[in-house]
Amino acid sequence: MNIENQNFLDRERWQGRALFGDWQTTAAGVMDVTDPATGAVIASVGVGGPSDIARAAAEARSAQKAWAKTLPTERARILSRAADLLEENRSELIPWIMRESGSIYPKAGIEIGDGALFIRHAATLATQPMGLLIPSIDERTSYAKRVPHGVVGVISPFNFPLVLSVRSIAAALAFGNAVVHKPDPRTPISGGIIIARIFEEAGLPKGVLQVVPGGADAGEAMCIDPNIAMISFTGSARGGSKVAEIAGKHFKKVQLELGGKNSLIVLDDADLDIAASNSAWGAFLHQGQICMATGLILADETIVEALTEKLVAKASDMPAGDPLSHQVTLGPVISDEQVAAIQAIVDDAVAKGARLLAGGTYEGRYYAATVLADVRPGMRAFEEEIFGPVACIASFKTDAEAISLTNDSDYGLAAGVISSDTARALRIADELDVGMVHVNDQTVNGGPFAPFGGPRKSGNGTRIGGPADVEEFTTWKWISVKHAATPYPY
Repeated sequence: MNIENQNFLDRERWQGRALFGDWQTTAAGVMDVTDPATGAVIASVGVGGPSDIARAAAEARSAQKAWAKTLPTERARILSRAADLLEENRSELIPWIMRESGSIYPKAGIEIGDGALFIRHAATLATQPMGLLIPSIDERTSYAKRVPHGVVGVISPFNFPLVLSVRSIAAALAFGNAVVHKPDPRTPISGGIIIARIFEEAGLPKGVLQVVPGGADAGEAMCIDPNIAMISFTGSARGGSKVAEIAGKHFKKVQLELGGKNSLIVLDDADLDIAASNSAWGAFLHQGQICMATGLILADETIVEALTEKLVAKASDMPAGDPLSHQVTLGPVISDEQVAAIQAIVDDAVAKGARLLAGGTYEGRYYAATVLADVRPGMRAFEEEIFGPVACIASFKTDAEAISLTNDSDYGLAAGVISSDTARALRIADELDVGMVHVNDQTVNGGPFAPFGGPRKSGNGTRIGGPADVEEFTTWKWISVKHAATPYPY
């Protein structure tokens, strides 16, 4: 898997640059991109500052009107071609995702497959009916239609950089918006350059998509720029709060998809082998660096010890190391700072009485699969999103208690319920105050066809995906028509 021998991505085209219609240098300079597993520099990109964002936003606004007037069938064709290119070049692109984000091969493959699905879904949106004939109070004709916002600013994270970027970008483009995209500076290739290249080769008109990697100053510039009408942000609750505050002051629409402390409720009638498998997948996939990760395993007190034993066995058989070795289950955590943050939460739990039954150690950025038992309210491990490979197990006595423990949270993104009694599980699901519930499955589920998001620190009530894309990436315009002008009493 040698990323040096690449053709489609064409490193010479974008090395040290950002996409302003064409690949050009940025005023803020150049940034190295490093492999979190080895620390090696794998490429460089242009890094954007406020002046670069202003330039991108102005160029995007200039290009947007013509794009909005492009026939929906043509917009759909370009999007479909971009999805084809992503799939056709998967063997070249997967190693970039692995090296840049610390992903093992199967997770990187999911990004390519799901990324293409999101783009294909967006292509279908371009040709959906976008208006309603509405009642009128007089003889005029009234109708309302959905129209693009103009320029949408997309800010995406490092953990699933391709999917969590393209799901907003593709939907926004489908409806005739232009896009200024700021991928996370740690994953600007997977979250930005790859997407820029597929749309470039698919025939997207120049200027409609601007890709400018950058840090917090670039994100703030997007939130205040008068040429950007909407911000679509995926990231932490802390970052989302800042985006909402700044963008709100400038009267922008804001769509937030933030973090989660997601409960997997395992009832006393569950198959414990299956429940342990679900728990391990939800807690440890991609080193737990997923907003939907199973952050809390709530097990009935009659089966909690047996489930814990099975989960410890799984955690003890999960090697961590360089994903490119193809010999590991866990890759690196994204940064040294995040490793320290994980360790602080684990240490807090142990100091307050939790049992550390597996892991709790790290070597460099490789954090071992960890199991904490007897986790309870008051511990950071019970209440906070960890973003690391830590399975936190707590017990409950009744279904009502499991519901209460899940709902008494600052977050509300996802939950799962595992039981042999589907009706019982559904009754519990109906009581959970979260945006998504998966019966007989763990919490890491997503896709282009369902509205994705949650309340409280998990978002601002907005959703992304499926029918929610129309709501988020377009706005209403009412038009009334009199067949002839008539006089008024004045």
